[in-house]
Amino acid sequence: MADLDDDELLEALGVEVAPLKAPSRTPREERIIAGFEDILRFHQTHGRPPQHGEDRDIFERLYAVRLDQLRQLPEAQPLLAELDAPGLLTGTAAAAPQTEDMDEDALLAALGLGDAPSDPKDITVLRHVRSTAQRRMAEEVADRTPCPDFEKFQPLFEQVERELKADIRKTLRFGRDTSVASGHYFIVGGQLAYVAEVGDPIKAPNGESDARLRVVYANGTQSNLLRRSLQRALYKDDTGRRLTDPDMGPLFGDASESDDIETGTIYVLRSHSRHPFVAAHRELIHKIGVTGGKVDTRIAGAEKDATYLLADVEVVATYKLHNLNRTRLENLFHRLFGAAQLDLTIEDRFGHPVKPREWFLVPLQVIDEAVRRIQDGSITEVTYDREQARLVG
Repeated sequence: MADLDDDELLEALGVEVAPLKAPSRTPREERIIAGFEDILRFHQTHGRPPQHGEDRDIFERLYAVRLDQLRQLPEAQPLLAELDAPGLLTGTAAAAPQTEDMDEDALLAALGLGDAPSDPKDITVLRHVRSTAQRRMAEEVADRTPCPDFEKFQPLFEQVERELKADIRKTLRFGRDTSVASGHYFIVGGQLAYVAEVGDPIKAPNGESDARLRVVYANGTQSNLLRRSLQRALYKDDTGRRLTDPDMGPLFGDASESDDIETGTIYVLRSHSRHPFVAAHRELIHKIGVTGGKVDTRIAGAEKDATYLLADVEVVATYKLHNLNRTRLENLFHRLFGAAQLDLTIEDRFGHPVKPREWFLVPLQVIDEAVRRIQDGSITEVTYDREQARLVG
Protein backbone atom coordinates (compact mmCIF):
# COMPACT_ATOMS: atom_id res chain seq x y z
CA MET A 1 0.00 0.00 0.00
CA ALA A 2 2.91 2.34 0.74
CA ASP A 3 3.85 2.43 -2.93
CA LEU A 4 0.36 3.33 -4.17
CA ASP A 5 -0.34 6.91 -5.21
CA ASP A 6 -3.64 8.62 -4.36
CA ASP A 7 -5.46 7.55 -7.53
CA GLU A 8 -4.34 3.92 -7.21
CA LEU A 9 -5.31 3.84 -3.55
CA LEU A 10 -8.79 5.17 -4.29
CA GLU A 11 -9.17 2.61 -7.08
CA ALA A 12 -8.09 -0.22 -4.74
CA LEU A 13 -10.68 0.92 -2.23
CA GLY A 14 -13.39 0.98 -4.93
CA VAL A 15 -13.92 4.72 -4.62
CA GLU A 16 -14.94 6.51 -7.83
CA VAL A 17 -13.89 10.09 -8.22
CA ALA A 18 -16.39 12.23 -10.10
CA PRO A 19 -14.74 14.75 -12.44
CA LEU A 20 -15.23 18.38 -11.67
CA LYS A 21 -17.90 20.04 -13.74
CA ALA A 22 -16.61 22.54 -16.25
CA PRO A 23 -17.62 26.09 -15.41
CA SER A 24 -20.66 27.34 -17.29
CA ARG A 25 -20.19 29.92 -20.00
CA THR A 26 -20.91 33.58 -19.47
CA PRO A 27 -23.78 35.22 -21.35
CA ARG A 28 -21.23 37.04 -23.50
CA GLU A 29 -19.55 33.78 -24.48
CA GLU A 30 -22.94 32.24 -25.33
CA ARG A 31 -23.69 35.18 -27.61
CA ILE A 32 -20.31 34.89 -29.35
CA ILE A 33 -21.00 31.19 -29.98
CA ALA A 34 -24.52 31.93 -31.28
CA GLY A 35 -23.10 34.50 -33.71
CA PHE A 36 -20.47 32.06 -34.97
CA GLU A 37 -23.04 29.29 -35.43
CA ASP A 38 -24.83 31.48 -38.01
CA ILE A 39 -21.55 31.61 -39.98
CA LEU A 40 -21.09 27.84 -39.65
CA ARG A 41 -24.59 27.23 -41.02
CA PHE A 42 -23.77 29.43 -44.00
CA HIS A 43 -20.57 27.44 -44.59
CA GLN A 44 -22.44 24.12 -44.35
CA THR A 45 -25.04 25.32 -46.87
CA HIS A 46 -22.70 26.90 -49.42
CA GLY A 47 -19.44 25.00 -48.86
CA ARG A 48 -17.40 28.20 -48.40
CA PRO A 49 -16.96 31.09 -45.95
CA PRO A 50 -19.16 34.19 -46.40
CA GLN A 51 -17.56 36.80 -48.66
CA HIS A 52 -17.69 40.56 -49.11
CA GLY A 53 -18.97 42.22 -52.28
CA GLU A 54 -21.83 44.37 -53.52
CA ASP A 55 -23.06 41.45 -55.61
CA ARG A 56 -23.41 39.23 -52.55
CA ASP A 57 -26.58 38.52 -50.61
CA ILE A 58 -27.12 40.96 -47.72
CA PHE A 59 -26.86 38.19 -45.13
CA GLU A 60 -23.64 36.84 -46.63
CA ARG A 61 -22.10 40.30 -46.46
CA LEU A 62 -23.16 40.67 -42.83
CA TYR A 63 -21.73 37.26 -41.97
CA ALA A 64 -18.47 38.21 -43.72
CA VAL A 65 -18.16 41.34 -41.57
CA ARG A 66 -18.95 39.31 -38.46
CA LEU A 67 -16.31 36.70 -39.34
CA ASP A 68 -13.68 39.44 -39.80
CA GLN A 69 -14.55 40.80 -36.39
CA LEU A 70 -14.48 37.40 -34.71
CA ARG A 71 -11.01 36.77 -36.14
CA GLN A 72 -9.84 39.93 -34.36
CA LEU A 73 -11.49 39.08 -31.04
CA PRO A 74 -8.81 37.56 -28.75
CA GLU A 75 -11.15 35.28 -26.83
CA ALA A 76 -12.85 33.89 -29.94
CA GLN A 77 -10.07 31.49 -30.96
CA PRO A 78 -10.00 29.39 -27.75
CA LEU A 79 -13.76 29.69 -27.22
CA LEU A 80 -14.73 28.57 -30.73
CA ALA A 81 -11.86 26.17 -31.44
CA GLU A 82 -13.97 23.01 -30.99
CA LEU A 83 -16.72 24.37 -33.25
CA ASP A 84 -14.39 25.66 -35.95
CA ALA A 85 -13.81 22.39 -37.81
CA PRO A 86 -13.64 24.19 -41.21
CA GLY A 87 -10.92 26.52 -39.89
CA LEU A 88 -12.90 29.69 -40.55
CA LEU A 89 -11.15 31.66 -37.82
CA THR A 90 -7.64 30.80 -38.96
CA GLY A 91 -8.02 32.46 -42.37
CA THR A 92 -6.73 35.92 -43.11
CA ALA A 93 -9.32 38.50 -42.17
CA ALA A 94 -10.46 40.76 -44.95
CA ALA A 95 -9.78 44.45 -44.44
CA ALA A 96 -12.29 45.83 -41.99
CA PRO A 97 -11.31 49.44 -41.29
CA GLN A 98 -14.32 49.97 -39.09
CA THR A 99 -13.01 47.50 -36.51
CA GLU A 100 -9.24 48.07 -36.50
CA ASP A 101 -9.30 50.54 -33.62
CA MET A 102 -12.02 48.81 -31.59
CA ASP A 103 -11.38 47.22 -28.24
CA GLU A 104 -13.13 44.02 -27.14
CA ASP A 105 -16.28 45.76 -25.91
CA ALA A 106 -16.64 47.71 -29.16
CA LEU A 107 -16.14 44.57 -31.22
CA LEU A 108 -18.79 42.80 -29.18
CA ALA A 109 -21.13 45.70 -29.83
CA ALA A 110 -20.43 45.46 -33.55
CA LEU A 111 -21.31 41.80 -33.35
CA GLY A 112 -24.60 42.62 -31.65
CA LEU A 113 -23.27 41.32 -28.33
CA GLY A 114 -23.46 44.49 -26.28
CA ASP A 115 -23.54 48.28 -26.56
CA ALA A 116 -20.54 50.07 -28.02
CA PRO A 117 -18.69 52.37 -25.61
CA SER A 118 -18.33 56.08 -26.22
CA ASP A 119 -15.29 57.54 -27.97
CA PRO A 120 -12.20 56.05 -26.27
CA LYS A 121 -10.36 59.34 -26.84
CA ASP A 122 -12.89 61.29 -24.77
CA ILE A 123 -11.01 62.11 -21.54
CA THR A 124 -14.24 63.15 -19.81
CA VAL A 125 -15.40 59.55 -19.68
CA LEU A 126 -14.31 57.47 -16.68
CA ARG A 127 -12.84 54.07 -17.59
CA HIS A 128 -13.46 50.89 -15.56
CA VAL A 129 -15.51 52.88 -13.01
CA ARG A 130 -19.25 52.53 -12.61
CA SER A 131 -20.32 56.16 -12.44
CA THR A 132 -23.69 57.54 -11.43
CA ALA A 133 -24.49 58.12 -15.09
CA GLN A 134 -23.68 54.50 -15.89
CA ARG A 135 -25.93 53.31 -13.09
CA ARG A 136 -28.74 55.41 -14.52
CA MET A 137 -28.09 53.85 -17.92
CA ALA A 138 -28.69 50.38 -16.47
CA GLU A 139 -32.39 51.02 -17.02
CA GLU A 140 -31.70 52.05 -20.60
CA VAL A 141 -29.33 49.33 -21.80
CA ALA A 142 -30.48 45.71 -21.80
CA ASP A 143 -28.40 42.58 -22.42
CA ARG A 144 -29.73 39.97 -24.77
CA THR A 145 -31.25 36.83 -23.32
CA PRO A 146 -32.65 33.66 -24.92
CA CYS A 147 -36.09 34.27 -26.43
CA PRO A 148 -38.46 31.77 -24.73
CA ASP A 149 -41.05 31.75 -27.54
CA PHE A 150 -38.71 32.10 -30.52
CA GLU A 151 -40.67 29.44 -32.44
CA LYS A 152 -43.34 32.15 -32.99
CA PHE A 153 -40.83 34.53 -34.58
CA GLN A 154 -38.60 32.18 -36.55
CA PRO A 155 -41.08 31.91 -39.48
CA LEU A 156 -41.17 35.72 -39.64
CA PHE A 157 -37.38 35.92 -39.98
CA GLU A 158 -37.39 33.19 -42.62
CA GLN A 159 -40.08 35.04 -44.56
CA VAL A 160 -38.19 38.35 -44.36
CA GLU A 161 -35.01 36.69 -45.61
CA ARG A 162 -36.91 35.32 -48.60
CA GLU A 163 -38.41 38.76 -49.25
CA LEU A 164 -34.96 40.35 -49.18
CA LYS A 165 -33.61 37.82 -51.66
CA ALA A 166 -36.64 38.35 -53.89
CA ASP A 167 -36.25 42.17 -53.71
CA ILE A 168 -39.66 42.48 -52.12
CA ARG A 169 -38.02 44.34 -49.24
CA LYS A 170 -35.08 46.74 -49.43
CA THR A 171 -32.49 47.80 -46.85
CA LEU A 172 -32.01 51.51 -46.23
CA ARG A 173 -29.33 53.30 -44.22
CA PHE A 174 -30.78 54.26 -40.86
CA GLY A 175 -31.09 58.00 -40.35
CA ARG A 176 -33.49 59.50 -42.85
CA ASP A 177 -36.40 57.72 -41.20
CA THR A 178 -35.77 57.21 -37.47
CA SER A 179 -39.19 55.84 -36.52
CA VAL A 180 -39.31 52.62 -34.48
CA ALA A 181 -42.66 50.87 -34.15
CA SER A 182 -44.06 47.42 -33.54
CA GLY A 183 -43.56 45.20 -36.58
CA HIS A 184 -40.50 47.07 -37.86
CA TYR A 185 -37.37 45.16 -38.94
CA PHE A 186 -33.79 46.39 -38.64
CA ILE A 187 -30.26 45.09 -39.11
CA VAL A 188 -28.13 46.07 -36.13
CA GLY A 189 -24.77 44.67 -35.15
CA GLY A 190 -24.95 42.20 -38.02
CA GLN A 191 -28.21 40.70 -36.71
CA LEU A 192 -31.70 40.90 -38.13
CA ALA A 193 -33.92 42.42 -35.42
CA TYR A 194 -37.72 42.53 -35.10
CA VAL A 195 -39.60 44.96 -32.86
CA ALA A 196 -42.15 42.61 -31.33
CA GLU A 197 -43.65 44.94 -28.71
CA VAL A 198 -43.63 48.64 -27.82
CA GLY A 199 -44.50 49.55 -24.25
CA ASP A 200 -46.30 52.59 -22.88
CA PRO A 201 -44.63 55.99 -23.41
CA ILE A 202 -42.23 57.07 -20.66
CA LYS A 203 -40.27 60.24 -19.95
CA ALA A 204 -36.54 60.06 -20.67
CA PRO A 205 -34.13 61.92 -18.30
CA ASN A 206 -33.84 64.72 -20.88
CA GLY A 207 -37.61 65.14 -20.87
CA GLU A 208 -38.24 63.57 -24.28
CA SER A 209 -40.66 60.71 -24.86
CA ASP A 210 -39.35 57.14 -24.95
CA ALA A 211 -40.71 53.60 -24.67
CA ARG A 212 -39.53 50.17 -23.63
CA LEU A 213 -39.23 47.70 -26.52
CA ARG A 214 -39.16 43.95 -26.82
CA VAL A 215 -36.73 43.29 -29.67
CA VAL A 216 -36.26 39.74 -30.97
CA TYR A 217 -33.16 38.79 -32.97
CA ALA A 218 -32.75 36.17 -35.70
CA ASN A 219 -30.24 34.21 -33.59
CA GLY A 220 -32.91 33.34 -31.02
CA THR A 221 -32.18 36.05 -28.45
CA GLN A 222 -34.17 39.05 -27.31
CA SER A 223 -33.61 42.31 -25.44
CA ASN A 224 -35.75 44.65 -23.44
CA LEU A 225 -34.30 48.05 -24.31
CA LEU A 226 -35.45 51.59 -24.78
CA ARG A 227 -36.42 52.90 -28.18
CA ARG A 228 -33.77 55.64 -28.05
CA SER A 229 -31.13 53.01 -27.24
CA LEU A 230 -32.00 51.10 -30.40
CA GLN A 231 -31.96 54.31 -32.43
CA ARG A 232 -28.50 55.23 -31.08
CA ALA A 233 -27.19 51.73 -31.80
CA LEU A 234 -28.44 51.98 -35.39
CA TYR A 235 -26.86 55.43 -35.78
CA LYS A 236 -23.47 54.18 -34.54
CA ASP A 237 -23.50 51.02 -36.63
CA ASP A 238 -22.08 51.59 -40.12
CA THR A 239 -23.99 48.51 -41.28
CA GLY A 240 -27.19 49.47 -39.44
CA ARG A 241 -30.17 49.28 -41.76
CA ARG A 242 -33.93 49.66 -41.79
CA LEU A 243 -35.93 47.11 -43.81
CA THR A 244 -38.64 48.56 -45.98
CA ASP A 245 -42.18 47.24 -45.90
CA PRO A 246 -43.05 44.70 -48.63
CA ASP A 247 -45.01 47.18 -50.74
CA MET A 248 -45.29 45.50 -54.11
CA GLY A 249 -46.66 48.45 -56.01
CA PRO A 250 -49.15 47.98 -58.85
CA LEU A 251 -48.98 44.85 -60.99
CA PHE A 252 -50.91 46.57 -63.74
CA GLY A 253 -50.78 50.18 -64.77
CA ASP A 254 -51.14 52.69 -67.57
CA ALA A 255 -47.46 53.71 -67.70
CA SER A 256 -45.06 51.07 -68.98
CA GLU A 257 -41.93 50.14 -67.02
CA SER A 258 -38.67 48.44 -68.01
CA ASP A 259 -39.84 44.99 -66.88
CA ASP A 260 -43.39 45.17 -68.22
CA ILE A 261 -44.65 42.51 -70.64
CA GLU A 262 -47.37 43.42 -73.15
CA THR A 263 -48.68 39.87 -73.12
CA GLY A 264 -47.37 37.38 -70.61
CA THR A 265 -48.03 33.89 -69.37
CA ILE A 266 -48.05 32.57 -65.84
CA TYR A 267 -47.17 28.89 -66.05
CA VAL A 268 -47.38 26.11 -63.48
CA LEU A 269 -45.14 23.05 -63.80
CA ARG A 270 -45.06 19.63 -62.19
CA SER A 271 -41.81 17.68 -62.05
CA HIS A 272 -41.19 14.11 -63.18
CA SER A 273 -38.15 13.88 -60.91
CA ARG A 274 -37.55 10.52 -59.25
CA HIS A 275 -36.21 12.16 -56.10
CA PRO A 276 -37.97 10.32 -53.20
CA PHE A 277 -39.53 13.45 -51.69
CA VAL A 278 -40.70 14.82 -55.03
CA ALA A 279 -42.10 11.43 -56.06
CA ALA A 280 -44.02 11.15 -52.77
CA HIS A 281 -45.55 14.65 -53.11
CA ARG A 282 -45.70 15.03 -56.87
CA GLU A 283 -49.34 16.23 -56.97
CA LEU A 284 -48.56 18.96 -54.45
CA ILE A 285 -45.17 20.31 -55.64
CA HIS A 286 -45.41 22.99 -58.33
CA LYS A 287 -43.12 25.53 -59.95
CA ILE A 288 -44.66 28.92 -60.71
CA GLY A 289 -43.06 31.15 -63.34
CA VAL A 290 -43.77 34.06 -65.64
CA THR A 291 -42.59 34.44 -69.23
CA GLY A 292 -43.15 36.84 -72.09
CA GLY A 293 -42.38 34.14 -74.64
CA LYS A 294 -43.46 30.57 -75.28
CA VAL A 295 -43.61 28.24 -72.29
CA ASP A 296 -42.34 25.30 -74.35
CA THR A 297 -39.23 27.28 -75.23
CA ARG A 298 -38.72 28.23 -71.59
CA ILE A 299 -38.74 24.64 -70.36
CA ALA A 300 -36.75 23.07 -73.21
CA GLY A 301 -33.90 20.97 -71.86
CA ALA A 302 -35.39 20.85 -68.36
CA GLU A 303 -33.79 17.47 -67.67
CA LYS A 304 -30.35 19.14 -67.87
CA ASP A 305 -31.23 22.17 -65.76
CA ALA A 306 -31.11 22.06 -61.94
CA THR A 307 -33.73 24.83 -61.94
CA TYR A 308 -36.19 22.17 -63.12
CA LEU A 309 -34.87 19.49 -60.70
CA LEU A 310 -32.88 17.86 -63.55
CA ALA A 311 -36.01 16.15 -64.86
CA ASP A 312 -38.72 16.54 -67.46
CA VAL A 313 -41.59 18.76 -66.42
CA GLU A 314 -45.28 18.80 -67.21
CA VAL A 315 -47.20 22.03 -67.83
CA VAL A 316 -50.33 21.68 -65.70
CA ALA A 317 -51.73 25.22 -66.03
CA THR A 318 -51.16 28.47 -67.92
CA TYR A 319 -52.78 31.89 -67.51
CA LYS A 320 -52.59 34.71 -70.05
CA LEU A 321 -52.27 38.24 -68.66
CA HIS A 322 -51.77 41.63 -70.29
CA ASN A 323 -49.70 44.69 -69.35
CA LEU A 324 -48.16 43.07 -66.29
CA ASN A 325 -44.87 43.63 -64.52
CA ARG A 326 -42.95 40.36 -64.51
CA THR A 327 -40.69 41.07 -61.50
CA ARG A 328 -43.52 42.28 -59.28
CA LEU A 329 -45.68 39.34 -60.24
CA GLU A 330 -42.95 36.78 -59.51
CA ASN A 331 -42.15 38.54 -56.22
CA LEU A 332 -45.83 38.45 -55.32
CA PHE A 333 -45.91 34.65 -55.67
CA HIS A 334 -42.75 34.39 -53.55
CA ARG A 335 -44.34 36.56 -50.89
CA LEU A 336 -47.66 34.71 -50.93
CA PHE A 337 -46.28 31.16 -50.95
CA GLY A 338 -42.88 31.79 -49.38
CA ALA A 339 -43.67 29.80 -46.24
CA ALA A 340 -44.40 26.76 -48.43
CA GLN A 341 -41.28 27.02 -50.60
CA LEU A 342 -39.71 23.63 -51.30
CA ASP A 343 -36.58 23.16 -49.17
CA LEU A 344 -34.64 20.70 -51.30
CA THR A 345 -30.96 20.50 -52.28
CA ILE A 346 -29.88 18.44 -55.30
CA GLU A 347 -26.60 18.03 -57.15
CA ASP A 348 -26.22 19.56 -60.59
CA ARG A 349 -24.51 17.80 -63.52
CA PHE A 350 -21.11 18.71 -62.08
CA GLY A 351 -21.86 17.41 -58.59
CA HIS A 352 -22.34 20.87 -57.09
CA PRO A 353 -25.18 21.33 -54.56
CA VAL A 354 -28.05 23.44 -55.88
CA LYS A 355 -31.18 24.66 -54.13
CA PRO A 356 -33.86 25.26 -56.81
CA ARG A 357 -36.21 28.19 -56.31
CA GLU A 358 -39.81 28.82 -57.34
CA TRP A 359 -41.00 25.34 -56.34
CA PHE A 360 -43.78 25.36 -53.76
CA LEU A 361 -45.80 22.83 -51.79
CA VAL A 362 -49.12 24.32 -52.89
CA PRO A 363 -52.16 22.56 -54.45
CA LEU A 364 -52.99 23.52 -58.02
CA GLN A 365 -56.46 24.78 -57.09
CA VAL A 366 -54.90 27.26 -54.63
CA ILE A 367 -52.59 28.61 -57.35
CA ASP A 368 -55.63 28.95 -59.61
CA GLU A 369 -57.45 30.94 -56.93
CA ALA A 370 -54.38 33.15 -56.40
CA VAL A 371 -54.27 34.03 -60.12
CA ARG A 372 -57.98 34.92 -60.08
CA ARG A 373 -57.38 37.17 -57.08
CA ILE A 374 -54.46 38.85 -58.86
CA GLN A 375 -56.77 39.59 -61.77
CA ASP A 376 -59.54 41.08 -59.61
CA GLY A 377 -57.15 42.87 -57.23
CA SER A 378 -58.15 41.01 -54.06
CA ILE A 379 -54.82 39.17 -53.67
CA THR A 380 -53.64 41.65 -51.02
CA GLU A 381 -56.53 40.60 -48.77
CA VAL A 382 -55.37 36.99 -48.26
CA THR A 383 -52.41 34.94 -47.04
CA TYR A 384 -51.53 31.32 -47.57
CA ASP A 385 -52.14 29.00 -44.60
CA ARG A 386 -49.67 26.14 -45.04
CA GLU A 387 -51.37 23.93 -42.45
CA GLN A 388 -54.79 24.22 -44.09
CA ALA A 389 -53.32 24.41 -47.62
CA ARG A 390 -55.61 27.26 -48.59
CA LEU A 391 -55.82 31.03 -48.86
CA VAL A 392 -57.30 32.73 -45.82
CA GLY A 393 -58.53 36.29 -45.39
